[in-house]
Amino acid sequence: MFVDLSGSAIAMPWADKHLNAILQAWYPGQAGGTAVADVLLGSYNPAGRLPVTFYRATTDLPDFKDYRMAGRTYRYFAGKPLYPFGHGLSYTSFRYANLRVIPSTGETLTVTVDVTNTGGRDGDEVVQLYATPPAAAHPREIRALCGFSRVHLATGETKTVRIAVPATALRRWSEDKKDYAIPSGEWTIRVGASSADLRQAATVKL
Repeated sequence: MFVDLSGSAIAMPWADKHLNAILQAWYPGQAGGTAVADVLLGSYNPAGRLPVTFYRATTDLPDFKDYRMAGRTYRYFAGKPLYPFGHGLSYTSFRYANLRVIPSTGETLTVTVDVTNTGGRDGDEVVQLYATPPAAAHPREIRALCGFSRVHLATGETKTVRIAVPATALRRWSEDKKDYAIPSGEWTIRVGASSADLRQAATVKL
């Protein structure tokens, strides 16, 4: 077991390969010991999710002096990270079903999905939505987080999670307009437990 007290992502492929568990505690403060003990002893069912990508090595990243976004962050990185953006573990498991995407007025989307706790313990799931714009508009972008919701589910419970996606989450920089705009065409909306663990997908024309 390895408890990592770091302020940012670090490469730890050896630990990932040889240890049975890793707990990312960041800089937890004076009550950190109690919080870590609660998770390790099973008194608390964790639901934290990574706000950054953990790469396998610095060689996975472009040169530090290269300011282009290609290959950087989960939005543009085409390789396999050690731990992806949005990743996190739980003492229970969850199932996703019935993803529905409904365009609303004002260039927004309403997304609903049914989430079921299929494990043996009550717990929280962080439902994450990712949007992929039309390829012709932004061919380098893989996906981008456009909404999320943390939901508590008892064992065996199912809830319909509703997430409103604002227009600002869909806007991209337009070289033609020299301003932010929502690219027209077919978008792909995916939902899941992390940027690399996507369970359902739907398309919508904007």
